[in-house]
Amino acid sequence: QVQLVESGGGLVQPGGSLRLSCAASGFTFSNYAMNWYRQAPGKERELVATITSAGGRTKYADSMKGRFTISRDNAKNTVYLQMNSLKPEDTAVYYCYAKEEYGFGYDYWGQGTQVTVSS
Repeated sequence: QVQLVESGGGLVQPGGSLRLSCAASGFTFSNYAMNWYRQAPGKERELVATITSAGGRTKYADSMKGRFTISRDNAKNTVYLQMNSLKPEDTAVYYCYAKEEYGFGYDYWGQGTQVTVSS
């Protein structure tokens, strides 16, 4: 049974930090590129950050560069998103998304975790 379980969301003041985690199970984590997406109320889901299966390459949306850092621990089957200098416009549900890099290209979504940036 495939599972992606996000955690670490919550309420934070502007300028604060949060670290999201996504624990994976039920598939070969090290074969998958991992991504964080987010969706704010009334907006489309957007890509936040991507990390390749071995962790050698990362990519960020322009508005997150320099503030967010994606990382992974393949021994723990977990991907992280460190978010610093948070702004109210970062408020959204953050989703973990796994995409197989080689083979059939299977993909999986987590259920999401709410991040609210407000004073």
